[in-house]
Amino acid sequence: MYFFPWIVFVAATPWLAALCIGDWRKRRLPNVLTFGGFAVALVFRFGWGGLPLFLDGLYGALLCGAFLLIPMLMRAAGAGDVKMLTACGAIAGLGISLEFLLAVSLSGLVLVIVMLGLRLADGARLKHYARVFFDWRYDRVAGRASLPPSHSEKTRIPFGLAIAAGLWIILGFQCAGTLI
Repeated sequence: MYFFPWIVFVAATPWLAALCIGDWRKRRLPNVLTFGGFAVALVFRFGWGGLPLFLDGLYGALLCGAFLLIPMLMRAAGAGDVKMLTACGAIAGLGISLEFLLAVSLSGLVLVIVMLGLRLADGARLKHYARVFFDWRYDRVAGRASLPPSHSEKTRIPFGLAIAAGLWIILGFQCAGTLI
């Protein structure tokens, strides 16, 4: 199993790059790429290690997909993000899914901070939700009415970049031999 992380890292890079470019430009993650990546990951795992490695990838996919399920239902994350995170969870497997989710979360935080700093994202919703949570005197109805439209490009964060960065980080650590 020594070559497994290197093979996955090299094979996943063009797929992740295609998803990142599409998410950055159009704020969309195509089903062909997300479902295709999921299927290829599980087929590869089954071919490489049989049923145990296949189940490890399947359980990792379920755990990672469930991570964004509630935010998606609250319209804080897109369905494409959930599908991409599920496919990347199939690549990572259950054994390192928690490390992968931590890397994705930290990458997402860095992405949001950079986008807010470069004024590529609008922080009005973040400010509104912070005031709703911390300021009991805040007029929520008037605050919600003054928010920019949710379909505006500046209000949507391409979270696929953070998912890809998290997978690259985890696979990089795995290739270096620091993760089991």
